[in-house]
Amino acid sequence: MKKRILLAALAMFGLSNAQTPGTATMGAGYANQVFYKFSTNSGTPVAAASWDIAFNRTSNFGFATRVNDGKGIQTYEVGPSSVWSTVDVAQVDTWSRLYNSDTIWNEGSFDNGSATYGWGEYNIATHHVEGARVFVLKYADGSFKKIKIDDFFAGYTFTYSSWNGTAWSADTTQTILNATGANRFFNYYNLNTNAVVEVEPEMTQWDLVFTQYVTDYPGGVDDKYKVTGVLSHPDVLVAQHDQPTGLPANFSPAYEGDVINVIGFDWKALNSSFQYTVNPNTAYFVKVADGTVYRVVFTSFVGSSTGVSTFNFEDVTNQLDTEKFENNVSFGVYPNPSSDKRINIIYDGATANANNNVSIYSLTGAKVFDRKLDNNGFANAELNLSNLNSGVYILKFQSGDYSTTKKIVLQ
Repeated sequence: MKKRILLAALAMFGLSNAQTPGTATMGAGYANQVFYKFSTNSGTPVAAASWDIAFNRTSNFGFATRVNDGKGIQTYEVGPSSVWSTVDVAQVDTWSRLYNSDTIWNEGSFDNGSATYGWGEYNIATHHVEGARVFVLKYADGSFKKIKIDDFFAGYTFTYSSWNGTAWSADTTQTILNATGANRFFNYYNLNTNAVVEVEPEMTQWDLVFTQYVTDYPGGVDDKYKVTGVLSHPDVLVAQHDQPTGLPANFSPAYEGDVINVIGFDWKALNSSFQYTVNPNTAYFVKVADGTVYRVVFTSFVGSSTGVSTFNFEDVTNQLDTEKFENNVSFGVYPNPSSDKRINIIYDGATANANNNVSIYSLTGAKVFDRKLDNNGFANAELNLSNLNSGVYILKFQSGDYSTTKKIVLQ
């Protein structure tokens, strides 16, 4: 009962987070991938066909190699390295088709090959992973390239060749060190221009990418199909919840681990009039790398004519929640962040025969504010913190032997 009273009181204080409209424009025919960042409400478009292959560069001991399946590139495993000179594209239907994972970034089509490490074997003497398998990439226009990763050690050495209709071109060997593309997850390469391509923004400059990718889909080849959807940053967590009446009080999202396709493609559907509809009751909670949580609801999807997706989002990280202690005291803070350095401590201590106190500490641990609070009945104590510098502080609320802390932001 106390918690319901407290939540009703919070409503009187006008607690709400304004929704912000967001847009991602992939362009006609989904010509672009769009890397989107919530804190700046901005998208970075990159030509979707600008790259062919991507090499994970964030570890000297772990690797992943993805193909641009959104461009229509198909990966086939041909056989051991010894077949390099005898690859015959007429045998494509006999080769094993491989796919990128659409649930984790660090599993590309090459990593699903038949060698111990997908495409290679570990050399215990040199600590390199050495190439052991040959692959062929088939492009949407029917052209082919054969490729093998020769070596991995703080970077990738690979060899490739193009089929001209009657013969393979001279081999091209390239090395891309992990040090290339600093502050990014992957290094990208275009096998037609023989060049490294800058695709994704720096790690801190995007949260989601609107893109085309291949996923499980009944009726497609190998029950796979190319879709248009949303994948999340490697350091982002996402939860999906049906919320027809909006955000419930004291809601805790159930994040799906490191899965990158929680949003995916099925937030939209094509109706009988061949128009896309979205479900306004589906909310996605996106927890970005700095801990901020955004609640996202899609509002429209146009399709391939413009590639425009629209949505509303709001920062719900510090939306007021309450805690109820074993001594029946309920407690909450509003507003947080505070734009004028004034906050309200809202609590109910009607049955608590104990002293209530609030203290505020800097991040270095120094106590910068202390105040005793009444311990009888429902109360709202306004704290004027205008003498404190703007920044992040730790608020400690104590009721008798019970206490809790909460991060507050003074702007």
